[in-house]
Amino acid sequence: MTRRWIQSGALAGGGAALLSLGLFIIVSGSDTNRLVPGLLMYLGLAVASGAGYGWLLWAHTDRYPFAVMGVLYGLLSWVFFGLVLVPVFAGLGPRWNAVDAAGQFPLLMVYLLQGALLALALRVLEATGLLRLMATTRDTAEHPTVTRRVVILGGGFAGVTTAQELEKLLGETGDVEITLVSRTNHLLFTPMLAEVTAGGVEAQHISPPLRAFFRRVQVMRGEPAEIRIAENRVLVQSGSQNITDLTYDYLVLALGAVPNFFGNTALEQYAFTFKSLADAIHIRNHVIDCLERADSEPDPMNRRTMLTFVVVGAGFAGTELIGGLNDFVRGSLWYYKHLHNDDVTFLLVHPGEHILPELSTELARYAEKKMTDRGVTIRGNARVTDASLGRVSIGDEAISSETLIWTAGNLPNPLLKQIGCEMDNRGAVITDERLLVRGQHNIWAVGDCASIPDVVTGKKAPPTAQYALREAKTLAYNLCAVLNGREPMVFSHRSQGALAVVGHQTACAEVFGFKFSGLFAWLLWRGIYLSKLPTLEKKIRVLLDWVIDVFFPRDITYAPLIEERTEAAPAAGD
Repeated sequence: MTRRWIQSGALAGGGAALLSLGLFIIVSGSDTNRLVPGLLMYLGLAVASGAGYGWLLWAHTDRYPFAVMGVLYGLLSWVFFGLVLVPVFAGLGPRWNAVDAAGQFPLLMVYLLQGALLALALRVLEATGLLRLMATTRDTAEHPTVTRRVVILGGGFAGVTTAQELEKLLGETGDVEITLVSRTNHLLFTPMLAEVTAGGVEAQHISPPLRAFFRRVQVMRGEPAEIRIAENRVLVQSGSQNITDLTYDYLVLALGAVPNFFGNTALEQYAFTFKSLADAIHIRNHVIDCLERADSEPDPMNRRTMLTFVVVGAGFAGTELIGGLNDFVRGSLWYYKHLHNDDVTFLLVHPGEHILPELSTELARYAEKKMTDRGVTIRGNARVTDASLGRVSIGDEAISSETLIWTAGNLPNPLLKQIGCEMDNRGAVITDERLLVRGQHNIWAVGDCASIPDVVTGKKAPPTAQYALREAKTLAYNLCAVLNGREPMVFSHRSQGALAVVGHQTACAEVFGFKFSGLFAWLLWRGIYLSKLPTLEKKIRVLLDWVIDVFFPRDITYAPLIEERTEAAPAAGD
């Protein structure tokens, strides 16, 4: 199949180059030798780049639109070939300055037309099924019947990355079937979740659909209802009545974590959680509703109750959330003529000495000062003990508030307790250094639901996205090794650092031992996480959201929920 795409891309690239160049020469009346030095070199480069384009579309045909890839092909070809390679071979040197680049503008039109024709040709082949038809007979003959099945439970960072890497490592091996079970049909990019609540980015832009990641992995939306390890079976519930029975040879547990209220039923009933896309939208809607009602509320005490927002937990999630919400609410007050800055209270409650315990004390103090200057009240060495309608108790003190958001703790998915595997005191499944569940021969675990020894630090790997990604890559390698009769490797990872946004254009960062703060750290945060955001389409959409945010105020439209919010339901993901 790969060979067909490459051959078709090379053929289409050469044809598109001839056609686009011919059309341009006819329209412009330009001299061929003057337009492109070395026609044979130009055609050779077009064929080679077309073959590469065909391979890229084969690898990502379900991920990136053909039209987008065509435009990118044209732009990159113009920069690499038109401004650098061809002028260098012609003895002119790279054409980097604005005047020379402007002189090559006609060539940009040629490459854009060539990219459009190339994308159109391959799109027609794909749409008509000719490419897949050419490969069907060969694929069927080469790949034997499925004999081994890998089931991955969890559609978060750990589960999705494991499936991606395993698919990549196995290549065209047809006797291995991979099934990914996820509660949602998208991967939530949690580092940007606070920006959804604060209105900085659209919800759909940080949640690419799972099916866009894979060519061979089967995606099943549902939740594991029962795991029978003695029978190598998983019962998956995909609706109120629909139960699917999956058999497996190898099982991967990547079920993530759920909010931990430490047995306090009042907090569980009245607090907002902040784990899913629905949670983020629900909080945003609630905050906007509070602003709307407060604007028409004549009683000052009731108005202050509506505009008092309490966030519990000062880790990355809580700190970034309250920082974003503080900017959003105070920046939106000009819409509400009866509300003033003094009416708004943001309170961050945490049990520690300082916020952001994952960072150094120096950066934590910096973050506290910046947030305090912007109107956030920080209450350290304190705990929220009770909650009711319109009331939050901090120790013995009662505060009037309609908004309590809980980010103070997580615990591994409770479903793990029914498996019968060895667990730690948090309820996480204990694995060995190769990520194999202790006492099992075909069950592996990664992410927040696993207790994994880290040979670098000698401690347990922390439940962070950074470690989950590295664990998933190690697990994919180990599964591939076991499937092919090789020895699995030991998991080890040295933390690359941590970043946290504490408000607009203000952040803290520790990267490879170096400390940054302020605007540079904020730009670093955006650059790093934009590069890690899956799919080119989502990168462009988020980048556009950020550009729009520079010129326009945050949108205060009350948005309907994408999905029903279930406060205590376990989420199959990290």
